Amino acid sequence: MWSNLQEAELDKLLHDDAISKSRNSLLTFTKTTLDAFEVQPFHRVYYKMLDEFAKGKIKRLIVSMPPQHGKTEGSTRRLSAYLLGRNPDIKIGVASYNFYFASKLNRDVQRIITTPEYSKIFPNSTLSNNNVVTKLGSYLRNGNEFEIVNAIGGLKSVGRGGALTGNKIDVMLMDDLYKDYMEANSPIVRESVWDWYTTVVDSRLHNNSQQLIVFTRWHEEDLIGRLEAKGKVKTVSTFEEIYQPLKFDEWLKINFEAIKDSEPTELDPRENGEPLWPNRHSKESLLASMEMDVEKFNCLYQGNPESAEGLLYSTFKTYNDLPEVKMVKNYTDTADTGQDKLCSIVYALPLAKADDHLYILDVLYTDEPMEVTEPAVIDLFNKNEVHLANIESNNGGRGFARVIQNGVKGHVDWFHQGNNKEARLFSNSATVNRRIVMPADWFLRWPKFYSDVVKTKKLFKANKFDDAPDTLTGIVEMENIPEIFTF
Repeated sequence: MWSNLQEAELDKLLHDDAISKSRNSLLTFTKTTLDAFEVQPFHRVYYKMLDEFAKGKIKRLIVSMPPQHGKTEGSTRRLSAYLLGRNPDIKIGVASYNFYFASKLNRDVQRIITTPEYSKIFPNSTLSNNNVVTKLGSYLRNGNEFEIVNAIGGLKSVGRGGALTGNKIDVMLMDDLYKDYMEANSPIVRESVWDWYTTVVDSRLHNNSQQLIVFTRWHEEDLIGRLEAKGKVKTVSTFEEIYQPLKFDEWLKINFEAIKDSEPTELDPRENGEPLWPNRHSKESLLASMEMDVEKFNCLYQGNPESAEGLLYSTFKTYNDLPEVKMVKNYTDTADTGQDKLCSIVYALPLAKADDHLYILDVLYTDEPMEVTEPAVIDLFNKNEVHLANIESNNGGRGFARVIQNGVKGHVDWFHQGNNKEARLFSNSATVNRRIVMPADWFLRWPKFYSDVVKTKKLFKANKFDDAPDTLTGIVEMENIPEIFTF
């Protein structure tokens, strides 16, 4: 049994060790100065990248993250205090969507610097007791700006559009430059943010300046989107990529999705469908938010905004109750190359002659190899009692169709698709939108399929995957009932 004195000595040793490690680790610094900090696996990656930024190994960093996941705590409050502790001469600029929120962040950083824990970690970085500017020689400290005593460093906060005149900036932190969906969807606001960044922020930077942009996404043409469109952003998936040399004006970017919707990587090893912070934001609660407004959820929580402008399809019709069915059919597009996906869609023809809609019943959308997809397609056909299937015979599709025919009761046809894919998608896009009807919860049932359909762009080369819209196009081509026009 340890005595009270021994336990006290051990606690002191552990505390002293934490104080010492806090000088070289932003994560440890945050845990030491914030008792309530609940570290999640993604925080370790996030803080690792922020730490490399603080140590000058990353010059330009972009992070997009869902709300209430500790974004601002790490990127602005703790990082600012940590930077000024490591280098009291550094000059930091902090910008947010308005003057009041930026000032609040400023005061939050001051509170961290004036805590006893901070004084033990960084004893040489202190603030003046003055709350206003006094006579020449005093150190400035108010709600918008403060200076470190006996140093030349400090922090100035501004609202978006605010002036930085006369201030040289070593590190510029831009946190939530758009207040909400309405602001980000205003072309005037988006243009004003870009103008402010290029004329005000950029003019205060020098060759060795660093920049950090961190916010939740609302629009594809926000500041992050504008930089991406200019080809200046490199999305990273491994720690090794972080240390690769970049051009002077290039940025590193990482996006933390609330629900994992991309392949596992070293920086985000979650499996598809896993929530980012399950103890605080469960998958059930996230899906409930998603169901209310899918497009806004994709922006705010997934960091994946899409503007309706430039998209191939408008909003699809949906159904809750399936009408009486005449026949169940299938159209399958096998994967042509290693990067393609197999897309197999089961759909129903309604019994009513006046209804020419095509009702989607089930979807298999995967990049798994043939030995996995063959039994999966057979199961899809049998489960949905498919009467007739059409399978593209390109690149091995005929052999695939024969295997499927041997495992199902319905009839399987195969054919060669030789027409230009881009032309087919464009010429049939309006028909796809008019005739295809999706289940009301299709974004929950088949999230990858949903994403690749609704984000298909008119600019064909901008699409990473086109297998989903290609299969929908094949369905309407196969069901080529003459269009009825009403004048």
